[in-house]
Amino acid sequence: MSDDLLLAPRYGTAALSDLLPSVLTCLGAPGDTDRLGLDLDVDRVCVLLVDGLGAHALAAESAAAPFLTSLPDATLDAGFPSTTATSLTTLGTGLPSGEHGIVGYCMRIPGEDRLFNSLRWQLMGDGPKVDARTAYPPDRIQPHTTVFERATAAGIAAVQVAPSYQDGSGLTSAGWRGGGFRTAYSVGDLVDGVLTALTSAPKTLVYTYHSELDTTGHARGPASRAWRFELANVDRIAAEIAARMPARSALIVTADHGMVELRERIDFDTHPFLPHNVAALGGEPRARHVYTDSPAAVADTWRDVLGSGFSVRTRDEAIEAGWFGPVVTRDAAARIGDLVVIASGDGGVVRSGAEPMQSMMVGHHGSLTAAELRVPLRIHRA
Repeated sequence: MSDDLLLAPRYGTAALSDLLPSVLTCLGAPGDTDRLGLDLDVDRVCVLLVDGLGAHALAAESAAAPFLTSLPDATLDAGFPSTTATSLTTLGTGLPSGEHGIVGYCMRIPGEDRLFNSLRWQLMGDGPKVDARTAYPPDRIQPHTTVFERATAAGIAAVQVAPSYQDGSGLTSAGWRGGGFRTAYSVGDLVDGVLTALTSAPKTLVYTYHSELDTTGHARGPASRAWRFELANVDRIAAEIAARMPARSALIVTADHGMVELRERIDFDTHPFLPHNVAALGGEPRARHVYTDSPAAVADTWRDVLGSGFSVRTRDEAIEAGWFGPVVTRDAAARIGDLVVIASGDGGVVRSGAEPMQSMMVGHHGSLTAAELRVPLRIHRA
């Protein structure tokens, strides 16, 4: 295995960050261009984000998703790291992680010793209890204007249809502030909520989120029979929405990342050498932020231990390679690890002590392999 298996995200031409700016342009909002060439002559758009639906896995299991595979086949690149917190913020802001600043599942914020979990919006590990929403306001961690804010300013109704735990969460406030929220209590309620939201105004943008495919992939693997059955459920959800959308509408189905099955686990918590001189370990098994005062020495150790199935880069090297996007702000750069370590093979750096549940998962994501980075872009026009 080598870096040859790692892809450069297609920021600006075919990335998740390009999707909603293109949609807003098609809906008549000023200030951007149709970067993806969607050319949608519609008044209403629903974006269905299926957590964990990689383009490669969809192609491999096409028989389970007849509706989705009947649509024109195109792909986007989720961006780096290919993980939910980063990608949802990327979609909601139209910016790569180097600009919006959510550079990983767990990252270090300057001045804070403990890691910050951006998905849960909380500090990790032992220490005094801290209200992270107060200590780290979402609009300070992610200060840029969201797509929903831009839509609302242009007179386009913007509505999120999602589980109740996302309503007002730190991550939602960071990436999706500025629109309305309708709770989806079930799959049927999600479909009904989308259809209701689509007719709420003459011009509408609806974003909806479905999580069960990702949960199944983590627990059983992205090539399992359970994953295939869940994909069939996703296909039915998309087909139900498409069949009942009002005229001059479009349904766009995409995802936040793909997934691979982890076959080699290198345990940071029990390894005799990997923890040396490491102050904190962020990210997740397939894409780690390594925080250290001795980056050169730690890089040598990690390269020797991990071998050719991993790429070990300094912060500057990862930024120069464009992993986090063409622009990396000072705040975002300060949150990136002194080293960024990603898997190109089928391994991962787990933590059996600090992250026992994550360490036992079958399916993982975060890196720049095609299976993790490439996500579908399937569009149905009503």
